[in-house]
Amino acid sequence: MCFVLNVSRSGFYKWLKEKLKETNYQKRRRALLLRITWLFTDSKCRYGSPKITKILRNEGWIVSERLVGQIMGEYGLRSCVSRKFRVNTTDSNHDLAIAPNVLGQQFKAAAPNEVWMADITYIPCRQGRLYLASIMDLYTRRIVGWKLADRMTTDLVLAALDQAYASEKPSAGLLHHSDRGSQYASDTYRERLEQYDMKTSMSRKENCYDNACIESFHSVLKKEFIYCTKFKTKEQAQQEMFEYIELFYNRKRIHGSLGYLSPQQFKVQFDRKKDK
Repeated sequence: MCFVLNVSRSGFYKWLKEKLKETNYQKRRRALLLRITWLFTDSKCRYGSPKITKILRNEGWIVSERLVGQIMGEYGLRSCVSRKFRVNTTDSNHDLAIAPNVLGQQFKAAAPNEVWMADITYIPCRQGRLYLASIMDLYTRRIVGWKLADRMTTDLVLAALDQAYASEKPSAGLLHHSDRGSQYASDTYRERLEQYDMKTSMSRKENCYDNACIESFHSVLKKEFIYCTKFKTKEQAQQEMFEYIELFYNRKRIHGSLGYLSPQQFKVQFDRKKDK
């Protein structure tokens, strides 16, 4: 081939060596692509460029969000965000006692288990409707109690509350905030709150912003998980809901308002500071 093309052998091999040699830029970009792909896959395709950029910087990479977004776009790494679909789960048309809005959109707490926020959301399933009752700790954003069932009853929210109380064992005086749905306003639920020495707070009528933090969790849950997953059976929904809340959301998913730590990491950080 060299003879036909009238080039020297040494010249050909020098050209070939230069062609095969990878530049430092190319090496770094390839390594960055591998790491981005791993982080994206590890989050089950839920993280976009902002969160992945933050993790990379924490690992020591000097990288911009624009470059991360560009690489993700080139290789089709698009975070899964699905359509909105709303089912009303708040029945406030009742004659039950309504607690005042003590929280008043002051979404701040000084420590874990000072304020809990509660809500219910709808979960579609081919085998039949399901409803999720969740309780979030305002300081850590951890889901401290949850229950999945096929009926939106007082027993559903009681089970989530009992689980949260058994898990956290909060001191007396914790503020429990919810919407004014009949489940939370029921005599049984209010009696349980009194038994646990908790104060009661409720949102104003038809004002979702009064319960924004737990509403935000349910929104993330739906966009990242519920509407990207087809539950064939209730058993499958129960298992995968456990994996999302307990293994991913609480322990792994980084949260912007927590300094890009997971709720569990934020709680551990608080405990360490308290012990010093």
